[in-house]
Amino acid sequence: MAGRLGILACGGALPVRIAEAQPEAMRLALEGIPTRVEGVEAHRIERLGGLFEAMREGGVTQVVFAGGLARPPLDPGQLDPVMMKAAPRLMGALQGGDDALLRAVIELFEEQGFEVVGAHEVLPDLVAKAGHLAGPEPSAQELRDTERGFDILSALSPVDVGQGCAVAGGLCLGVETLQGTDAILRFVGETPGALRRGQKGVYVKAAKRGQDLRVDMPAVGPATIDAVAAAGLAGLVIEAGRVMVLERAETLAKAEALGVFLTARDA
Repeated sequence: MAGRLGILACGGALPVRIAEAQPEAMRLALEGIPTRVEGVEAHRIERLGGLFEAMREGGVTQVVFAGGLARPPLDPGQLDPVMMKAAPRLMGALQGGDDALLRAVIELFEEQGFEVVGAHEVLPDLVAKAGHLAGPEPSAQELRDTERGFDILSALSPVDVGQGCAVAGGLCLGVETLQGTDAILRFVGETPGALRRGQKGVYVKAAKRGQDLRVDMPAVGPATIDAVAAAGLAGLVIEAGRVMVLERAETLAKAEALGVFLTARDA
């Protein structure tokens, strides 16, 4: 990678992993978005001009967005000239789905002269390769539910909704929306068994078609396995090549211990 890397660290384990792998990188954060990365230089989202200037002074030419990026509230009275100019575009994008907002953010950083790179480009070993990764082999019904899950996610991609869904006995138990994976899996766990047609079901996780994976590649980790098991599902199927597995050793060990499967396959 050419030039110095800047890590815009948000929540979760991913930015920590990148910071460990790239010790010379500049560590940055946005106020109001907690991160587990130590030694970050935090900036207000309303004053991105200051963030860009700090990156230039630090010799940063590339930036990676890492971790769960929430939508912090904006204080219009705090906007600096850079954000004043960008605000109409960003506010318009806020009315759309995550992809629309993230594309607008990427464009803003690129206009400022920074190359946006994906976490999967910095740490390619995190990306799942096709194959059965852990736990029992899925049953024939669970394979059919997997196909159904991928069909549902493919159908929803054009309207920029969700990266995951739960299916049992051919029926969709829930679709991941803005609230995220944990919320939908809690909801699925409360679904009466009668609605599952006697099946445990599976959770399918995949990138949306046409999604810019530089800032929002789906990821799973130990907490995802816990949530899948707590929801009473038989396992988790992720899209090979387009979903990351964080804390891989712990994730696979947890799947084995809880008796849920983890499989990666093409959509």
